[in-house]
Amino acid sequence: MVTLRIEKYQDKLETAWDNFILSKAYNGTFLQTRNFLNYHPKDRFEDYSLIIYKGVSDILAVIPGCIQKKDEKKAFVSHPGSTFGGILVHRQFYNLEHVEAVLEMVEKYLKENEFQQIIIKQPSQIFSKRSNDLIEYFFFQRQWKRYSELSFVIDLSEYLEDVTVYFSARRRRDYKYSEKNGLRFRKLEDNEIGSFYKLLCENLEKFGAVPVHTLKELEELKKHRLKEIVEFYGSFTEEKLVAASMVFYFEKDVFHTQYLAADQQSLKLYSNNHLDTHLIRTAKEMGFHFFSFGISTEEHGSKLNRQLAGFKEGFGTSYSNNKTWWKEL
Repeated sequence: MVTLRIEKYQDKLETAWDNFILSKAYNGTFLQTRNFLNYHPKDRFEDYSLIIYKGVSDILAVIPGCIQKKDEKKAFVSHPGSTFGGILVHRQFYNLEHVEAVLEMVEKYLKENEFQQIIIKQPSQIFSKRSNDLIEYFFFQRQWKRYSELSFVIDLSEYLEDVTVYFSARRRRDYKYSEKNGLRFRKLEDNEIGSFYKLLCENLEKFGAVPVHTLKELEELKKHRLKEIVEFYGSFTEEKLVAASMVFYFEKDVFHTQYLAADQQSLKLYSNNHLDTHLIRTAKEMGFHFFSFGISTEEHGSKLNRQLAGFKEGFGTSYSNNKTWWKEL
């Protein structure tokens, strides 16, 4: 019988939390560190993150989370300030006995604290150093339900130096047109992040949406919190930015396009093709294992954006499911 204890996260535990995420959890990334999560204003979310200990002070698992109202129910949800949260388990104790005990304890603790629902968005397989099959089995066994969002990825280890060899005929053709149109690709300077943000806002406006992050927050991530992790790239015609991306570096594992945006008046120059081709090429040259386009689904994965998905497929992508598990308590 495993003896564990659970408690809420406190600010004084920030260093211990981040050390666990980055050096001990089998599925931890910078997105779950307090260094990343704390760039959000304190009043934006009601934090309710949890730490599970084995023994007096050894961290076995952590769960970044918040309190939200879901259909009038008090819900524990993976931290909305991150792309994913998850139950992050010490790689040494990622086994039958400990994973089952963690899930049992979390359910019991949240129920005792009057939560009626729990929603956990797990990191997808490409972001985990070991298989997710074990924890997913126990979600299933304990009668959790799940929905999946379809993500598009490229295994760069399978690509030769000329990445366009793996593109569809249309993608290769459109990329050649973009080169003939004189587009140029490069990394953005810090003082050009504002131009990227303006382009992003214009793209989202047609869908009645705004970026999750403010310009100030993006600049803080790039200039202070995640200097070596966040980067911005763009394609230009002369001096005009016509397509751009914010990129996250997950060590040398995943080159992830967090945002992609293009000037709608310049699409005839094939600026999207130009940008994406050079991003894939850059990821390959830098030695990353995976290139991640992100999801192309909406409404918790139930709706597939076929036009966007088809565009991404043209670059030779494969697929990965981003799984969110939930349970009524």
